[in-house]
Amino acid sequence: MQLEEDMEGQQEETEVSHFPDDQELVITAVERQPKQKGRYLISFGEYKLSIHEDVMIKYRMLRGNQFTKQELEDIVLADEKQRAYVQALKYLERKQRTRKELADRLKEKEISQSVIEQALQRLEQEGLINDELYAKQWASQRISSQRKGRAWVRQELRQKGVDKSLISDALDEVSQEQEFESCLIVGRKKWNQTRGEVMDKKRKTGSFLMRRGFSGDHVRMAINQFIQENGDADEELEDFSFD
Repeated sequence: MQLEEDMEGQQEETEVSHFPDDQELVITAVERQPKQKGRYLISFGEYKLSIHEDVMIKYRMLRGNQFTKQELEDIVLADEKQRAYVQALKYLERKQRTRKELADRLKEKEISQSVIEQALQRLEQEGLINDELYAKQWASQRISSQRKGRAWVRQELRQKGVDKSLISDALDEVSQEQEFESCLIVGRKKWNQTRGEVMDKKRKTGSFLMRRGFSGDHVRMAINQFIQENGDADEELEDFSFD
């Protein structure tokens, strides 16, 4: 019951729909909100608004100043834009994110779609989000360091909401030689760890590599090399595919 009352109170502090239309609203108090960094509680007698410090300063929300309800509605919109921007910056402090990832996180905060879009545009203009650069760095790191294949990386970037053309461009910057080298490194480890006949080693290693997103051609080439390294050059290769 108390939690519901607290939530209702917080919602009232970010809305002006219940403010009177036909009178000037005079600020009677300005108080820092200790549990919400950078936010202040602005009192207009019995009516209250929670506003970010930057917005408060911009609109000179000082004790004794007067505002109309329309002016406060504009201020609340400006505050929501600032809240979306600040929240996005917090997410970016932890790690780089795609445009879609940020949009999804901001939606969880019940921020309107139009405000989210404006915040994302601002972040793009400031160079703080860049899906093209993100995709290139992700593809290079996942293939060269994490030893994943192109199919795996493509699916990851799709899930992160990166545009298909940007994904293709990013993957094109990783050479076939780099990808095959990763396939050899992770495949050789699996091959050496697998017990049993050569046929079992081919089947298990091949399936493992394909699950990691490597192409059928790379898998066949890698297994052929492992067979030759182990002196079994006469063994026939199994036809691996993604089906």
